[in-house]
Amino acid sequence: MAWTYLVLAGLFEIGFAATLKLTENFTKLWPTLVFAVCIVLSFTFLERSLKEIPISTVWTGIGAAGTALVGILVYKEPATALRLFFIMTLIASIVGLKFATK
Repeated sequence: MAWTYLVLAGLFEIGFAATLKLTENFTKLWPTLVFAVCIVLSFTFLERSLKEIPISTVWTGIGAAGTALVGILVYKEPATALRLFFIMTLIASIVGLKFATK
């Protein structure tokens, strides 16, 4: 269950990172509310995952990889071969950490 919590934390991390730009310095109500809900849920699930997963494994890059993909897909940031390579490296690291944890 802890890995499910960690994945949920990562997904909500993607949510708050992706909506941060939309808040326009926290002047837009709805994006700011979505940001706030996502950050609270991300840290709630993160805290729950820490009960079984070592802290050194928890910050796995789910949010970083997901946010980079959102940047490419939603915000039309460049999808260079090097950027995609490093996103794939992050994802491979997440999988590796999963298998390296008891």
